[in-house]
Amino acid sequence: MSSEKATFGAGCFWGVEAAFRRIKGVSNTAVGYAGGHLENPSYEAVCTDRTGHAEVVQVEYDPAQVSYEQLLNVFWENHNPTQVNRQGPDVGTQYRTVIFYHSPEQKAAAEASKAQLESSGRYSRPIATAIEPAPQFYRAEEYHQQYLEKRGLASCHL
Repeated sequence: MSSEKATFGAGCFWGVEAAFRRIKGVSNTAVGYAGGHLENPSYEAVCTDRTGHAEVVQVEYDPAQVSYEQLLNVFWENHNPTQVNRQGPDVGTQYRTVIFYHSPEQKAAAEASKAQLESSGRYSRPIATAIEPAPQFYRAEEYHQQYLEKRGLASCHL
């Protein structure tokens, strides 16, 4: 099995991780932090809204079983991409909507997907999702990994 990585920020990482874990072809997920300036950030540091990091899910997947475009669809369906630095009651830059691409092909697919969503008329406000090169990923503390699954919950508040 070949494996590729995809990294998405779509608000609180607990529910986002749970959504990706259900996808056939996803072999692993990890929640963490990316896109900021502090090395090895903690959850507490990220929550200060001063590190620049987003809460993200890093997805390992088999492209023979699930396409990056399918993962993008999961991303779009599991948050409101028009909200800037928030999702639902969660507010701060760590909750921003962002796609961190790992290859030129992922960048092109993400841009095309975003453009298609923008032209669909589904939202009355512009899509706020940033598309950026994948920076260093910092795995979150163990108690955040598969948080909802460990507690017998299916989803977050979204």
